[in-house]
Amino acid sequence: MTIASTLRGLYLITPDADDSEHLLERVAAVLPAGPALLQYRNKRADTARRRREAGALKRLCDAAGIPLVINDDWRLALDIGAAGAHLGEGDGDLAAARRAAPALLLGASCYDDPARAEAAARDGASYLAFGAFFPTRTKATTRRATPGLLRDAAVHGLPRVAIGGITPDNAPLLLSAGADLLAVVGAVFDAPDPRAAAQQFAALFALPIGTR
Repeated sequence: MTIASTLRGLYLITPDADDSEHLLERVAAVLPAGPALLQYRNKRADTARRRREAGALKRLCDAAGIPLVINDDWRLALDIGAAGAHLGEGDGDLAAARRAAPALLLGASCYDDPARAEAAARDGASYLAFGAFFPTRTKATTRRATPGLLRDAAVHGLPRVAIGGITPDNAPLLLSAGADLLAVVGAVFDAPDPRAAAQQFAALFALPIGTR
């Protein structure tokens, strides 16, 4: 059984951090909540820092039993033995990455574009990510996805990820539409108690549809 076939739950994405030590402290505090995946994302770090932080996060995730995904860089994911990589526009050819790394979990950003989702599924994506569903401060985006995209993407038979401004209050709408994973940054890491916030998201997946 592959990781992708069992993906369901909270998909944590690392926040911006002033330094590596602060980043690791923040992540270590929330991993006991048991997210389905942790994605390392740092657009501002240089290559050396990204490698150091990715390696340190890999050790934390291994100890907690959480698969680590590297944003943008499937080669770095392979080098450090991470579970996977997440590719957006401009992050390289998904089909080429799949050929080079048959066993790697490969996520694809599909934004608000069904055609992109179809192409990603064809090229070997392990999961399809859509968003932003709600206003977000994590990254600048003009693309706005709708719950209908999640419903329609069921045809590809892959886990569906919802991202963008997700909170415990608006998450049930996305889960009802078929989201298998909720990708979250600020609603967890900016919360007064990040671990409790992560646990609140994780608990949503245990509730029957209609009671969330």
